[in-house]
Amino acid sequence: MSKIAVVITDRQEEAIRMSSGLTVLDDSVEIFFLDTNIETSDEVEMMLEIAQEMELPLYSNVVENKQTTVISTSELHDKLLDFNHVVVY
Repeated sequence: MSKIAVVITDRQEEAIRMSSGLTVLDDSVEIFFLDTNIETSDEVEMMLEIAQEMELPLYSNVVENKQTTVISTSELHDKLLDFNHVVVY
């Protein structure tokens, strides 16, 4: 089982959908919103609900992202070192 981090800076709906799909092979997936506010579109909200139902951890270094656990940029950096793969969107 691999640990996969998905770092989202753009194309949020696609990135969250892809993150959910990565769990098919029982890999551990965590989602990081880096330096970006979560979009308020219906599509992104639906994808976030699916990610939360799948219990995918959501992190951000932006305090306004209420759906996430807020971590500092340095904490995010340290956390990313624990992953086998890092996918950046």
